[in-house]
Amino acid sequence: MKNQLRDILEKLAKGEINVEQALEKLKFFPYEDLEFAKVDHHRFLRRDFPEVIFGPGKTDEQIISIAKKISEKEGNLLITKVSQSVYEKVKEIFPDAKYNSLAKLIYVKRDTSIKGKGKILVITAGTSDIPVAEEAYLTADVMGNKVEKIYDVGVAGLHRLFGEYEKVKEARVIICVAGMEGALPSVIAGITSVPIIAVPTSVGYGASFHGLSALLAMLNSCPGGVAVVNIDNGFGAAYLASMINRL
Repeated sequence: MKNQLRDILEKLAKGEINVEQALEKLKFFPYEDLEFAKVDHHRFLRRDFPEVIFGPGKTDEQIISIAKKISEKEGNLLITKVSQSVYEKVKEIFPDAKYNSLAKLIYVKRDTSIKGKGKILVITAGTSDIPVAEEAYLTADVMGNKVEKIYDVGVAGLHRLFGEYEKVKEARVIICVAGMEGALPSVIAGITSVPIIAVPTSVGYGASFHGLSALLAMLNSCPGGVAVVNIDNGFGAAYLASMINRL
């Protein structure tokens, strides 16, 4: 979008287009009204990444219509929390679209430039936390970061985490995904000096209350430097990690 805007302004300055033509080209830059959605084309200018489509609650047709408008202005595309059947329809329009069935994430990655200044590391406490971690991993990757992952190193066997400690020390931002009692982010924050973004998952037995126990535990973390996103919000964690990694 930045290049498109620059091209329009240069053509206007050179007299290749007049003011009316420039306004016609610019009229959809703030947002585009589809009646059921207002596509925010300025999101890229503000956040350096286009609007991301949250899939639940939208029809397949609505998702595709929004995706088309975003893709007209920007290269990369993310659609979160969607099924394989939605992906099959999206792929008809975007042949280069890919789908991760664990993360339930559709993504189109056309801009492969690395914008992050360091590495984002995604860690899970258990194997059951991997779907949320994959959402974080892929989101961070599409947003232009170097990303690594370490899975299943929770507090039930901490020796597994210390076996990967070299990777932990190399990270600039760490996303820690955990269900059950949600203790792992506090442990990692106690042995590192970088920001930790904790993601509680809805994994656990009855008293986990579908992730509420992990959420409250993370919010009450003793070490400093731990931020917490909502339950199962791998996307939100990766977005924040990406912003930190570009500072």
